[in-house]
Amino acid sequence: MIQDSIIALFIAFAISALVAKPLIAYLRKLKFGQTEREDGPQSHLKKNGTPTMGGVIFLLGIVVSSICFIGKYPRLAPVLFVTVGFGLVGFIDDYIKVVMKRSDGLSPLQKMAGQLIVAAIFTYYCMTHTEIGTELIIPFTGGKTVDIGWAFALFCPFVMIGTDNGVNFSDGLDGLCASVTVMVATFFAIVAIGSQNEVAPLCTAVMGGLMGFLLFNVHPAKVFMGDTGSLALGGFVAAAAFVMRLPIFILIIGVIYLIEVLSVIIQVGYFKATKGKRFFKMAPIHHHFELSGFYETQIVAIFSIMTAILCLVAYMAL
Repeated sequence: MIQDSIIALFIAFAISALVAKPLIAYLRKLKFGQTEREDGPQSHLKKNGTPTMGGVIFLLGIVVSSICFIGKYPRLAPVLFVTVGFGLVGFIDDYIKVVMKRSDGLSPLQKMAGQLIVAAIFTYYCMTHTEIGTELIIPFTGGKTVDIGWAFALFCPFVMIGTDNGVNFSDGLDGLCASVTVMVATFFAIVAIGSQNEVAPLCTAVMGGLMGFLLFNVHPAKVFMGDTGSLALGGFVAAAAFVMRLPIFILIIGVIYLIEVLSVIIQVGYFKATKGKRFFKMAPIHHHFELSGFYETQIVAIFSIMTAILCLVAYMAL
């Protein structure tokens, strides 16, 4: 499994790195460019026109690499399904915003419906396949589990959609979402290889795909992943966690995602409660730090280091 996982990483990396440049040029030719908020950080205005929907770059690497091993490791299929399914919801949203020039994209209800359909199918799969089941590993208990039974039908979609939106909110700075998720994917890969879980090659494929993408997404970014990429990554994180019975561990390894979501909830709630006042300078919270004087590269480095440390904590919690 280790050898297959390493090969999967290299395949995904090679595909992402090789297709990125011509695809970026094609997206630029089609004028599939990002539109930045005028009320946001002024430094972001120069990013207007940067090609978006670049998530297809690493998705292509992940899918091709996974297909090479899906016959040998069939359990990676449901995780790949969620990754692609959520990515498709994001692609439709991006297409409406970028190609059809409708700035709002999918309505919140439409996006939620798409995510819920994918999450419901995955939840049914987990509950009807005993090798996954409804048991969850509890952190810091030496591997003890709890079986939540029928509550899994509500718990699983809730965690999946929450995680997906957290990852989506973290996609606001050059390289931020990709850098943080590389760390999370590395954690899953190490755990999967150690426990001989069949999802390991997909985890390393995500690592490879994102590393190839980061060659063009680090500051100053030549391409953005868009909702196509961020929703796909959120789907991967949630589905991989459930297949390995580790959804509770998302609270540890995914603290950055959680903080991003909470910052938006706090900002919106405070704004409504105080009739116009803001708790943060801007939400999600990475923009607050930007407006407080931090450089993009500093924020990305800090958030990535935090995630790496928390992944080590989560590994000890196993």
